Amino acid sequence: MYAALLNSELITAKEEAVKEGIDPKKFTERHYFCPHCKREVQLIVKKKTAYFKHLPQTINMAGEKDEHAQSKELLKDALRGAKFAAQTEVSLASGRLRADVLTSPKLAFEVQCAPLNKSEFMHRHLLYQQIGIKDIWIVGKMHFLQHYLKKTQLIFFRENKLWNNYYLEVNPYQRSLRLKYNVKLEPLTDRLHFQTASFSLDAVGLEKLWYFKPRLKKYQIDSSIQKNYLKMQLAHKSIKGLQIGAKLYQKQMTVDELPQWVFSQVRSINSADNATTYFTSSEDAF
Repeated sequence: MYAALLNSELITAKEEAVKEGIDPKKFTERHYFCPHCKREVQLIVKKKTAYFKHLPQTINMAGEKDEHAQSKELLKDALRGAKFAAQTEVSLASGRLRADVLTSPKLAFEVQCAPLNKSEFMHRHLLYQQIGIKDIWIVGKMHFLQHYLKKTQLIFFRENKLWNNYYLEVNPYQRSLRLKYNVKLEPLTDRLHFQTASFSLDAVGLEKLWYFKPRLKKYQIDSSIQKNYLKMQLAHKSIKGLQIGAKLYQKQMTVDELPQWVFSQVRSINSADNATTYFTSSEDAF
């Protein structure tokens, strides 16, 4: 990471390395944070380079197991209260798959409280597809959606006409389900915009969730912030900045000459930033 937040201001690792070399004592109590996930990061200074590195996270596996077990049981009880013959830990696909909560022969719920990589997710998801069961994923505290999107969260998104891109979270200690819907990304940053609705984790709450028909907001974006963000990326020569800078150079354009929608139009989850989309669509036109 070439940059981080210090007292809510974006600073570069190179700048901090120079300052630290002049007066190391002033840097003993400095706390830097990742501008994307907001976790604390550490300044690493080597002979020819400087960068920020995420501090290692301590994972409480015992807590995750308890959260997972309680979530499954509460979900099973809620589904049974809604007249489904729900069961937990059901072996499927000749023993290659175990459903957290099997609701019916065509529907299963997976409760994910521990880390999960994309390859393992795809393995389980494809097995469900092969046996004709729709898998709905609900996440625990570790994966809760915050203000910035993490790449590890992408696998848990689903989409329908009523909610657009949506995300389901469970809190067994509060006996609640939380739906984050109409999820959109800002034009150029990984900052998220979404609406939220909470439901009790029981038969009544599930029924309200199933029939939930919200009014979807149209998000207003400050295009000047997006434009300044892109200019910062170009100035600091980040990976994104170098890629977009090369396209601007090829087109003999400046940032200010890009169409207004590049800075003002929100985008879908899993889509490229608007500047990249603009250059890709321009190339396709020829």
